[in-house]
Amino acid sequence: MQHNRPYLINCSILFTELPLLERPAAAAAAGFDAVEFWWPFSSAAPGDTEVDRFVAAVKDAGVQLVGLNFAAGDMPGGDRGLMSWPGRSDEFHDSVAVAVAIADQLETGAFNALYGNRLDETTPEEQDDLAAANLARAAEAADRIGAVVLVEPVSGSPRYPLLTAADVMTVIQRVQQHAGVDNLRLLADLYHLTVNGDDLAALVAQHAGHIGHVQIADAPGRHEPGTGELDLDHHLRALENAGYSGWVGLEYSPSTSTEESLGWLPRERRAGTA
Repeated sequence: MQHNRPYLINCSILFTELPLLERPAAAAAAGFDAVEFWWPFSSAAPGDTEVDRFVAAVKDAGVQLVGLNFAAGDMPGGDRGLMSWPGRSDEFHDSVAVAVAIADQLETGAFNALYGNRLDETTPEEQDDLAAANLARAAEAADRIGAVVLVEPVSGSPRYPLLTAADVMTVIQRVQQHAGVDNLRLLADLYHLTVNGDDLAALVAQHAGHIGHVQIADAPGRHEPGTGELDLDHHLRALENAGYSGWVGLEYSPSTSTEESLGWLPRERRAGTA
């Protein structure tokens, strides 16, 4: 890949051969300067010891924690966020407070707020109202440390309502207009967008200025670049030409071991700063 953006490792989907707290060091050993994680704890309000161990693992590895998800429920069980889930706002806000405290120590600049699946026991309108209120509070908390909150289109979850960049921008614009926050950004995962049928060229043309983070996996399959049909190099160069100057997160499921799956990326291209 010939664009100039730096790569980072998502340690929640890569290096899963290792215990979670060993993965930042594995990323560093593989030549990366930065990592990101989904919510790395078993509950939305982990104890101080668990949080301290996570912070120490990142610090000791000498890598930057660029991005961190807020709690999203039982991800292996199919949950995709708490933000629009009635009765779980306290958990969401607990995780926001924990994430902001971690970021304050590790200079993390971006949080991913997964929207949440549609539920039978309430209406889409009620969920959207709740999500807007929770997202505004999360944005205000992140803004206190100069961070942004990302909102992401997701594929493979039939009840997740945000499928395209336009879906996300509708949510962001609503919260911006009603709450006056200006630190909400689109998380452009090129795999999810492609699988959902979004036009990546149109995405770049219309929304490049709103993108706060980019993630990649090849499609179909969600494996490493080169295993599918997605011209990731072309799209990343287009994003860069349109002004995107941030990190590119490797958020793919390796088809072999993580180390073997990184063969497409020369070691000298793994380090860098955004």
